[in-house]
Amino acid sequence: MTFKPAKLLIALLVVAVPAFAQNVAVVNGKAIPTSRVDAVVKQVVAQGQQPDSPQLRDMIKKDLIGREVMMQEAEKQGFGKNADVKAALENARQAIIINALVADYVKKNPVSDADIKAEYDRFVAQAGDKEYHVRHILLGTEAEANDVIAKIKGGAKFEDLAKLSKDTGSAANGGDLDWASPSSFPPVFSAAFTALQKGQVTEKAVQTPNGFHVIKVDDIRAAKLPTLEEVKPQVAEALTQKKLQAYQEELVKKAKVQ
Repeated sequence: MTFKPAKLLIALLVVAVPAFAQNVAVVNGKAIPTSRVDAVVKQVVAQGQQPDSPQLRDMIKKDLIGREVMMQEAEKQGFGKNADVKAALENARQAIIINALVADYVKKNPVSDADIKAEYDRFVAQAGDKEYHVRHILLGTEAEANDVIAKIKGGAKFEDLAKLSKDTGSAANGGDLDWASPSSFPPVFSAAFTALQKGQVTEKAVQTPNGFHVIKVDDIRAAKLPTLEEVKPQVAEALTQKKLQAYQEELVKKAKVQ
């Protein structure tokens, strides 16, 4: 059986149209597949920038054509063989592949709600149920600190003596460290002021690696901690990063590094 000319032309067109539809354009013989447009559209829509539309697709098509023209010109001028460009391409290749590995690991090893709740509870326990408005005077020696304590007991104002502090950031403000939870400070420092009542000053100098501190508690209040729901995304992200770090460390231990 043979096709008549008209039927043969129609048959060829039926075969050719789907193949042509796979590309949005052909630039100097180099095809730009429709899938590239679809991928960019999907990304733009997912980011909430614009809805899918003929106008968006036309804009993306023009952008891809412009990029392809520039790419061909760069290759023509030999930039593809440039050592710096090759190094940058390798870095980009690694980043893309690693990101794919990370996404797969996170998908297969998700952080559970129980993990998030446990981490939040640890945070609450560490932060405590009180916040303290603290002032301090930082001195270079224990003798200097004890001398300041003696002057305060003698009636001198803490805020005036704070001008002697080596902590220049708080010295001009009467030694004010503002409101904070005990966990915000080194343990030895927080242990000293949590033992005080409102208005009290430490009886002895408190030593840290920075020097000797004289500490005063201006006020105490109930801690204003965020609820679990308020910080759930941040806690989940922090736990995910911990998982990824542990995964990487495990892989490094197994690797043969010379």
